[in-house]
Amino acid sequence: MAIQTAIFAGGCFWCMVEPFETMAGIQKVRSGYTGGFVANPTYAQVASHQTGHTEAVKIWFDDDVVSYSDLVELYWQLADPTDAMGQFADRGDSYRPVIFVANDEQRQIAEASKRALNDSGRFDAPIVTSIEDAQPFYDAEEEHQQFYKKNPLREYMMMVPRKAYQKKYWSDKK
Repeated sequence: MAIQTAIFAGGCFWCMVEPFETMAGIQKVRSGYTGGFVANPTYAQVASHQTGHTEAVKIWFDDDVVSYSDLVELYWQLADPTDAMGQFADRGDSYRPVIFVANDEQRQIAEASKRALNDSGRFDAPIVTSIEDAQPFYDAEEEHQQFYKKNPLREYMMMVPRKAYQKKYWSDKK
């Protein structure tokens, strides 16, 4: 077993956990903050859009079971890659879509996948998701971990716009 990590930002981190966590080969998923300039930020600080951080998830995965490429493919189905300033109801730089890569291999996979998605014609607008080097990842406060288990009704309501996006762009697997 070779445990690797991946970091994805795609809007509210609450809605990013369950889809990854329920995939075979996933060891752990944590909500947190990354990409900014404030050490150990709080939720309130990140929500103020003054830290440079995005809400993100860090995923520990067994690459003998699930590949990084598989994670990237799922990511595209969770975060609208044509919206650079937020996701669905969440607006602002702390919700921007970013793939944070840990190494050259991850960068190559993410960039090739982004090019293929852009060339696919699935979207009418260009793919604007950033691919950036991984930076320190700070775990969010415990109340933000496993949100879908702690607050299933609120999670369900928050997923409505994401589900509409998935139905519109991914239901036919173009």
